[in-house]
Amino acid sequence: MSRTILFNKPYDVLSQFTDKGTEGSTRRTLSDFIDVPKVYSAGRLDRDSEGLLVLTSDGRLQQQIANPKNKWPKTYWVQIEGTPSEDAISRLRKGVELKDGMTRPAGVDRMDEPDWLWPRTPPIRVRKSIPDSWLRLTIKEGRNRQVRRMTAAVGHPTLRLIRYAVGDWTIDGLLSGQWNDAPLHRLPGKPSAR
Repeated sequence: MSRTILFNKPYDVLSQFTDKGTEGSTRRTLSDFIDVPKVYSAGRLDRDSEGLLVLTSDGRLQQQIANPKNKWPKTYWVQIEGTPSEDAISRLRKGVELKDGMTRPAGVDRMDEPDWLWPRTPPIRVRKSIPDSWLRLTIKEGRNRQVRRMTAAVGHPTLRLIRYAVGDWTIDGLLSGQWNDAPLHRLPGKPSAR
């Protein structure tokens, strides 16, 4: 029987079970948190990003989630530098030009920082002269460091990036570094079974 796990990946953790970096490296990996055999990451989450990482033993599900052709929605909470104008929000919604081409349209809304959000270690850099803001951004593609490049393209560098959801699966109820088995009664991006 296949198994699917939802993991709230902390900042500065690699999205793999072993560190193939330099010899003697002490970077944290998934094996520091998860001791479940034969589950593999369905997609990646950068070392400096936090939030939902789906791991599964189901190869077909892994491919469905990881392959951008399947257009699974991924929702991020993005703390950005500055306060975006309506024009900047509109550009993100329509798609922005990056070095590797135009992005697909994104779902973008302003949001308040969630009151239950865990502190990041180390904390983000704060500049007293520049405010920060939060956006909820949903994309259906997965280019390398895409969300960070999108916000930078509209003049608002990302300070903190948390993946909140993959399809219908979310980090609700998971503290940073915690994991649980995914609900079996639904598949991400599809209506709940009745």
